[in-house]
Amino acid sequence: MSDILSVRNLRKSFGAVHVASGLDFSVIEGEILGVIGPNGAGKTTLFGLLSGQIEPSAGSVMFRGEDITALPPHDRARRGIARTYQVPRPFGQMTVFDNLRVAATFAGGLHGPDAVQWIERTLSATGLARYADTLAGRLPLLVRKRHELARALAMRPKLLLIDEVAAGLTEQEVNGFIELIRRIRNMGTTIVWIEHVMRTMLTATDRLMALAGGEILALDTPQEVIRRPEVKRVYLGT
Repeated sequence: MSDILSVRNLRKSFGAVHVASGLDFSVIEGEILGVIGPNGAGKTTLFGLLSGQIEPSAGSVMFRGEDITALPPHDRARRGIARTYQVPRPFGQMTVFDNLRVAATFAGGLHGPDAVQWIERTLSATGLARYADTLAGRLPLLVRKRHELARALAMRPKLLLIDEVAAGLTEQEVNGFIELIRRIRNMGTTIVWIEHVMRTMLTATDRLMALAGGEILALDTPQEVIRRPEVKRVYLGT
């Protein structure tokens, strides 16, 4: 498979603080790439750089062969990059269905019956069909997390950036999310997934990238990464 995303010498500094220090990596089309690291490692900053919400100090981001380094978030979304947030950000006074309609229309480029068909498919895939007419602001926590994923999927992304959807969930709920994310990948979406729940990173990802201090410590299979002494020292405290 070819690379869907290539990051080269990506840097971001806020004054004297370096939150991304020369990041170099690629994401293979069709894979689930996990991202781990302690608090302050630069994980969410990385997502901001990839989605266009943070402007890099240096370096480049290539997506599907196109240099998107200077593109704003809405243009990246229309090209096929979607992201979720640790804290779900729905339009609370709109229904679940209408939240997805906004995403499908303005990022996914769908209208009329095509939009409705895609939204219904997305609701079914994420287990949200029964909540279609519920106001998003009234959803319980687990359903809000699924809704956050569903809104991103409604954008018809080629690359989905997932930010800690498993945080605060029970083991059974985590298992459900692992299966859901695998289904999303099987629908043709490449995934980059930040998570602190290590079991998800070891069982659900194809490769694992460990960050610390804005730098890449390791990028390999999950089992190889977790064996690295520098990863154990920084991430596991051993």
